[in-house]
Amino acid sequence: MGNPKIIQGGNFSDHRGNISYVNDFSFKDIERFYIISNSDENPIRAWQGHKLDAKNFYCINGSFKIHFVKIDNWENPAKDLNIETIIVNTSESKIVHIPAGYANAIESLEPDSKLISFSTLPLKKVSDDDVRYNSDYWKINES
Repeated sequence: MGNPKIIQGGNFSDHRGNISYVNDFSFKDIERFYIISNSDENPIRAWQGHKLDAKNFYCINGSFKIHFVKIDNWENPAKDLNIETIIVNTSESKIVHIPAGYANAIESLEPDSKLISFSTLPLKKVSDDDVRYNSDYWKINES
């Protein structure tokens, strides 16, 4: 399954405009993608656990905190699991890879933020994978 990691990319600018890239990211196992845009009233989308699906997050507008915990027991996870956090924004070109076995929470840090998520699990298998926990199951420290 592996550990969460950052896949670093870069930016290039010239008189024609800008290009952001993450050349070390492989689409080999990607099955689908979606774009997350939290509402201003509810800037935190939490907690979604994934037994089988690896998530890869890339910020396309604004900024986010991506919080994640390694699940110790899917039916009754400990309330004191260590929450790790990585910040992503449009000025840094990087993908945050969260392997299967984790739950994540996505926190918008500014209005109109958008995050693209590349998933490794086919849609037909999502019902076997997705585990939801209450949004306050693990307490996220406020910014």
